[in-house]
Amino acid sequence: MALIELFILAVGLSMDAMAVAICKGLSVSRAEPKHMMTVGLYFGGFQALMPLLGYWLGSNFQAVVESIDHWIAFVLLGLIGLNMIKESREEGEELDNSFTAKAMIPLAVATSIDALAVGITFAFLKVQIVPAVSFIGITTFCLSAIGLLAGNKLGAHSKSRAELTGGIVLICMGAKILLEHTGII
Repeated sequence: MALIELFILAVGLSMDAMAVAICKGLSVSRAEPKHMMTVGLYFGGFQALMPLLGYWLGSNFQAVVESIDHWIAFVLLGLIGLNMIKESREEGEELDNSFTAKAMIPLAVATSIDALAVGITFAFLKVQIVPAVSFIGITTFCLSAIGLLAGNKLGAHSKSRAELTGGIVLICMGAKILLEHTGII
């Protein structure tokens, strides 16, 4: 996987976390550096951990599904992308202004489930996992911190745009993988 493809994928995966970070930014009267670090560490850490876990799962079951791996990648990324687009159209839920582990861990897990599926596809594509998950984690850290600040400054309309963009990017990546493996491109 080329660096530009990894970057596009990392940004797409980061959109859920960024959307939640925007909401967290809306929930505080003043965004502080400690808030930015907290959302960045939780969301970036889980976005790095989940594809690593998915890679392990995919590697252990690779022999079983190797002949259909491109279809699995296409379906998983497509479903995740469609779900993000659907969520971009829904009314947002209220988030509290707590940055404790009890508040942040469920949000971090929820926003990184799609990264687990991507990790499975990484195993099928034989991606170098450590640089890939590091890149995804750092990208998510940065975009989440920026999202918190942006949410605090700009308001709620940014959340749906971030989710919509992320969904479109993931669908395009899934289609590209399918088209490459079927020889169309």
